[in-house]
Amino acid sequence: MRHLFVMRHAKAKQPSGNMTDHQRPLRKRGKRQATAMAPVLQRWQALEGQVHVSTAARTRETLDDIAAQLPERALINQPQFDDALYTFDGEELLAWLKALPDEPEKMLVIGHNPALVDLACWLNKETPTSLPTGSVLHFRLPDRPWSSMEPGCAELVRRLTPEEASYSLFKRLAPKPSDHKGNTSSRLLAMLEHQYRMVRALEPGVIAGVDAEFLHQYRVNLRRSRAVGESVRSITKVPGLKKMLKRLKHRARATSDLRDLDVFLEDIGNTSPPLSFATRQALQQWLQDCQRAEHQALCEQLSAPAYAEEMQNWQRFIVSDDVKKALTKLTPKRIKAVLNKRIARHDEDLAALSSDSSDTALHELRKGVKRIRYLADLNPKVPKSFLAELKHRQRLLGDFQDLCTRQAWLNAFIESADNDAEQKKECASWGASLEKRKHELRNEVLALAPLAR
Repeated sequence: MRHLFVMRHAKAKQPSGNMTDHQRPLRKRGKRQATAMAPVLQRWQALEGQVHVSTAARTRETLDDIAAQLPERALINQPQFDDALYTFDGEELLAWLKALPDEPEKMLVIGHNPALVDLACWLNKETPTSLPTGSVLHFRLPDRPWSSMEPGCAELVRRLTPEEASYSLFKRLAPKPSDHKGNTSSRLLAMLEHQYRMVRALEPGVIAGVDAEFLHQYRVNLRRSRAVGESVRSITKVPGLKKMLKRLKHRARATSDLRDLDVFLEDIGNTSPPLSFATRQALQQWLQDCQRAEHQALCEQLSAPAYAEEMQNWQRFIVSDDVKKALTKLTPKRIKAVLNKRIARHDEDLAALSSDSSDTALHELRKGVKRIRYLADLNPKVPKSFLAELKHRQRLLGDFQDLCTRQAWLNAFIESADNDAEQKKECASWGASLEKRKHELRNEVLALAPLAR
């Protein structure tokens, strides 16, 4: 099989003065786009074959900014700059492709629209007709000479934009929350609708799996939606709400292991653990294999028709008359009453902790703090100092949970059959050493004052 990667140059400046189209350089945003696509091209192995680039300044700079993010000698073959690729005509680009020698089985072309879109649609008529700047298409073609390619002969394997690869780029185009200054019920309805739009907008980035922040924000918006729903349930009955919240909880839980793996791998990448090089490499590879499996499972869920139907049902539900009526009962006074109950419960749970308390007890305390914070966020009159204290407790208890999670993954690695005794011994030793930091965090939690001060 042959693999063809088609990339449009990143965002360029408009010509000014005596500048020609050929001389247009990248904008700052374009440089960020090219930077974001570097790990994508590396992960897709798009840089391992021949790289053909238009001679225009914007395509050259796109390749330069990609190469700057890669390890040394990541470009196996020297890129080839070709005047024929500086074209906006699909027929000319197709003629160039068909004139290639048979050798390259894997190839990346960085060029221009509309020629790239025309070529892509010729290869596969179901290819989207939009190819934003910095975007890449991956085609799989039959193992035959380039000259014998026929219309519709290619399979579109995947498509990715920079805004799906980088959360920082996504934010510029992300749905914006309504600047709603009405009553509490209308403000909460606007919040639920915004969180729904965010969940749906984040899905392509979650599926792409390049930037872990997409998954984190996806989880946050699901959980905040659930928090609003739980607050409604604590005040009034809404037919069908319990079932809806159960599905949101299920969707959030489906991301938990993947999020834990992302955090663990990022930490290992930033801070060398007390392991030999060989053991560290083996652990990282094992964790990455687990990460890929978890991500694949999540992608299958998000791509299933049942998931789309479930989310559409949630959207219809939150704008239903039953929910709108229930939201009118969420007055600041009632929110404060529920908040006070949760604070009292938190303080009781905190007082019941001791140095011998189980890890589970601290995990439950963390969940309680999170529910309090989400509820406090519903009331704009809650003091900022109180919110700051909640965030501090979340970080403290979150750090404790991360340590417990790392111990759990280390134990799973130790129990796997493919690792030698020395590697398992090293990981067991590291897992045991994490108890010291857990003890320190536990004492910090025990020293916390009641929230109802």
